[in-house]
Amino acid sequence: MEENIKVEDDIKVFGFWIYLMTDLIIFAVLFACFIVLRNSTFGGPSGHELFRMSSVLIETLALLTSSFTCSLAMFEIQQKRKNMATFWFAVTFALGMVFLFIEFSEFSELMDKGANWQRSAFLSAFFTLVGTHGLHISVGLLWIIIAIFRVWLRPLSAFNVCNIFRLVLFWHFLDLVWIFIFTVVYGTGHLL
Repeated sequence: MEENIKVEDDIKVFGFWIYLMTDLIIFAVLFACFIVLRNSTFGGPSGHELFRMSSVLIETLALLTSSFTCSLAMFEIQQKRKNMATFWFAVTFALGMVFLFIEFSEFSELMDKGANWQRSAFLSAFFTLVGTHGLHISVGLLWIIIAIFRVWLRPLSAFNVCNIFRLVLFWHFLDLVWIFIFTVVYGTGHLL
């Protein structure tokens, strides 16, 4: 019976890897669009004029730190320490909220300046790429809340640990995508 659960968990993890690869394709297309359109400002503001790198650096630091705290939560799950796992997931959630707050603030500030997604192809590609990542972060935060309840209300069986492992994979994937966004969007946008 336990061997069947192990095989089923392996299949689910493999299926989740396939899902992540499809998400990677979506982000690759969005990156390609952004790269092609990043100079298409049509006389409007460029990334150099719009982006505040200090906010982006804080946002990046919050998200990268959340990846570390999410790993700590998974470590505590494997050690069967529910209290510490819950603590680290709560810290991960808080850091993810900081990230989203800064991103929403940036979007609001850009729109207040008249730099919305309709202003230029550059801004349309920017809002689509960064907004899609933000949507994924929102889903990840909801998943973290569910994981916290799962840790508290259910035993840490192999099945439940496997479900939490997929959350951790998802969160690390989002951090990896953000590193590319930081480099391609804000790095080149700030330099151009």
